[in-house]
Amino acid sequence: MKLSKAIVKLRIPIVILALILMIPAVFGMVNTRINYDMLTYLPESMDTVKGQNILLEEFGKGAFSFIILEDMPDKDVAELKTKIEQVEQVDSVLWYNTLADISVPKEFLPEKVYSAFNTDHSTIMAVFFNTSTSSDETMDAIREIRSITGEKCFVCGLSALVTDLKDLCEREEPIYVGIAVLLALAAMLLLLDNWLIPFVFLLSIGMMILLNLGSNFFLGEISYITKALSAVLQLAVTMDYSIFLWHSYNEQKALHEDNKEAMAVAIHHTFLSVIGSSVTTIAGFIALCFMTFTLGRDLGIVMAKGVLFGVIGCITVLPSLILILDKPLSKLSHRSLIPSMKKLSGGIVKIFPVFLVIFVLLLPPFIYGYSKTNSEVYYDMAECLPKDMEFVIANTKLSEDYDISSTHMVLMDSSLDNKEVKKMIGEMEKVDGVKQVIGIESLLGSTVPEDILPEHIKSVLENDRYELMLINSEYHSASDKVGEQIDSLNEIIHRYDPSAMLIGEAPCMKDMIDTTGHDFEVVNLVSVIAIFVIIALVERSISLPFILIAVIELGIFINLGLPHYLGQSLPFIAPICISTIQLGATVDYAILMTTRYKAERLGGADKKEAMKITLTASIPSIMVSGIGLFAATFGVALYSDIDIISSMCMLLARGAVISMLLVIFILPALLILCDKPVCLTTWGMKKCIRK
Repeated sequence: MKLSKAIVKLRIPIVILALILMIPAVFGMVNTRINYDMLTYLPESMDTVKGQNILLEEFGKGAFSFIILEDMPDKDVAELKTKIEQVEQVDSVLWYNTLADISVPKEFLPEKVYSAFNTDHSTIMAVFFNTSTSSDETMDAIREIRSITGEKCFVCGLSALVTDLKDLCEREEPIYVGIAVLLALAAMLLLLDNWLIPFVFLLSIGMMILLNLGSNFFLGEISYITKALSAVLQLAVTMDYSIFLWHSYNEQKALHEDNKEAMAVAIHHTFLSVIGSSVTTIAGFIALCFMTFTLGRDLGIVMAKGVLFGVIGCITVLPSLILILDKPLSKLSHRSLIPSMKKLSGGIVKIFPVFLVIFVLLLPPFIYGYSKTNSEVYYDMAECLPKDMEFVIANTKLSEDYDISSTHMVLMDSSLDNKEVKKMIGEMEKVDGVKQVIGIESLLGSTVPEDILPEHIKSVLENDRYELMLINSEYHSASDKVGEQIDSLNEIIHRYDPSAMLIGEAPCMKDMIDTTGHDFEVVNLVSVIAIFVIIALVERSISLPFILIAVIELGIFINLGLPHYLGQSLPFIAPICISTIQLGATVDYAILMTTRYKAERLGGADKKEAMKITLTASIPSIMVSGIGLFAATFGVALYSDIDIISSMCMLLARGAVISMLLVIFILPALLILCDKPVCLTTWGMKKCIRK
């Protein structure tokens, strides 16, 4: 209570301090780098990641792109090539005039080299950058190349994807926050009992969101998914805490003449309630940190931090604002639009066996759907972008005109005997789906000695330690076929050079698929164990954690099982994150109801009467929480053109409603059914068994 009284006393300095902290928070938010490349979150210990680092550090090459030029004379193409070579981040450009003067007919090239770079209406050049795939410098270079080349040129490759993704995110993200705020505001105006308090909530939560985003500066960088979701999630998840305080304050005002004293008591009660609620949510986010694919750690740390800021804001800034605005708040009160839940509560208790049957019937089909959804996810980031984006158009042309859907790179020892290398190339070209293998040996043909090549040409694909080869594949990144192709290529490469590395987008994607499959199981297990322990401690019970988690897990099975029956494919990161976030964020609804049920049973009511009272009191709070989370995420899901963001927000919105309905209808039935074992295994409840 001392802390609560101090907060009430220092309400004006607290608000002033919060406003002052907004200045460094905005500075930190603006200066936090955003990472748009999912592949950078792979563990550094993987060969594909090591190979990418070697390529950049030892070979001077990082990002790689193909540029398609349509209906352009060779002379103009040669001029464009010269301009592209002058772009600061471009290391080298490989085209026909790299090997021969454009006055020499292209037909003199080996057939497979000619077909690799030309069709009847277009030609392509390979561009190597001296910066990494997703660095700011590479993205600037992609934009500069596009401005140089004009409308008849199309830039392919992961760097082009990252550049387009960044531009799209920067356009959409402010709108995400605007939509979330407007819909959350509408929900609160409808569901709360005051016209002004929703604006006060948003001001307090908004300050905490800014502090969270600003403190990301100390992390160095965050992913675009984290940036896009963190503000929306923090608003949705921490809104409950503000509602708890407001309801508690109104209750205490009826008991205390002095508003300041009422607020001090309300802060004390809210802090105790919010701690139990926030710990489960934080545990859910912290579970993401156990992913070896470190995007989970990125999102987990930022969101756990956001929940913590939400708790701090709820017991400091929000009560200070409420007291400062107490007079206008008192004038703008109105009756809540949520009707009395007494009839509904009685009905639920009366037919509770029906809900037990529904619970049993729902489990098998949605456990099956859930297991299938996880195996039907997609990993290709191109699939998350709108079809009219420059990168998607360019990659479609590359696939349709040149039959190239992905490009791998081989980084091998440059001292290998030429005959052995040519033999290796011959084997690799026979692998299913391999379109061409482009290296010094294949560019020269079988009869031309390497010594005749000028040094400036050799340096594009070779240095004193490494030789670089490009393998054009007909198969898309992240497909099953390309996975089998990569295995076959690795087997061949390592027979000739055990230290050689196969790198590029598709090999990295294959590693990501292997990594995240394991992560899904680990994160689920960690989150369930952590939340089980927290519920056991909060409720002081062995049986209640099983019941509460069973209800929310059914909600997760339904939410993630529906895509299988609807024929939808989710981005790979969605099931991993949503299963944990939904458990952590919505198990609070179950804890709220269970805590009240325990109190009524301990107060002397029998199990059915206790449940009627519990439902009547709890349903409005659960509805406000569930609808608030739905409102903050559903609009973003409908608006976003980025499928990862849209899918995750839709799953969060749907998950909130599903969990809300299950807690209102299924949980009471299970608690009534299991009342005796619950009383036997819950601290202090044995005396309730006879009632």
